[in-house]
Amino acid sequence: MQPRRTPLINVMVNAAHKAGRGLRRAFGEIEKLQVSKKGPADYVSEADHRAEKTIFEELQHARPKFGFLMEESGVVEGSDNSNRWIIDPLDGTLNFLHGLPHFSISIALERDREIFAGVIYEPISDQLFWAEKGKGAFINDKRLRVSSRRQMNESLFATGIPFAGREGHKPFLTQLENIMAVSAGVRRYGSAALDLAYVAAGRYEGFWEQGLNAWDIAAGIIIVREAGGYVSDFDGKDGMLDSGSIIASNDVLHGPLKKLITT
Repeated sequence: MQPRRTPLINVMVNAAHKAGRGLRRAFGEIEKLQVSKKGPADYVSEADHRAEKTIFEELQHARPKFGFLMEESGVVEGSDNSNRWIIDPLDGTLNFLHGLPHFSISIALERDREIFAGVIYEPISDQLFWAEKGKGAFINDKRLRVSSRRQMNESLFATGIPFAGREGHKPFLTQLENIMAVSAGVRRYGSAALDLAYVAAGRYEGFWEQGLNAWDIAAGIIIVREAGGYVSDFDGKDGMLDSGSIIASNDVLHGPLKKLITT
């Protein structure tokens, strides 16, 4: 039996699909994009802005009282103080601009300061990851579960590497060395949202990163949790959106992974 999407999830999915069509078109004409530099090794494209505008308009039309936190446009206050959309219209911008087909759209709903629902859409492969609190996590119409592996030496992990203009290079190298010494491998693909979605799908046993923004991880947090995973910040607490640090894994490996990262 196919899962029944609630009206809330349908609203989020429709917005992601509409923005995804625009990103696919732009990705096919990557050399024609107008690109402006936003910061050190951090670029924003015309396609990025268009995708965010599309998502904003779709969600505002469907839920006109909700507020917004968006990567490009910042905060838009809503008359409903309980509900806020958290949006990354193009997670993996650098991949996109280099013609690498690994990027995503991330949309989360924060309700009363807790992530309540999330959608992560991978436009090129047409993979849709989604979850709503208490209702499970899914890829398209298939139920997701985190990996059941229990041994570090059998496990594959994902991370993000600090680049030019970002702090934490030396601590990261220590973290990486610790994980490399005991794991089956470490991957770095350049989209934190997809890294979390892949943990939920059991493709990775775990993911860790620092220096992230709320829009990078909000949707992924609820998807991993609804897939049976465990998510915390580097202190083992629930402060991921504020601290920008995150560790996601199954309940068995989360503790050992945290210990190796924070030692």
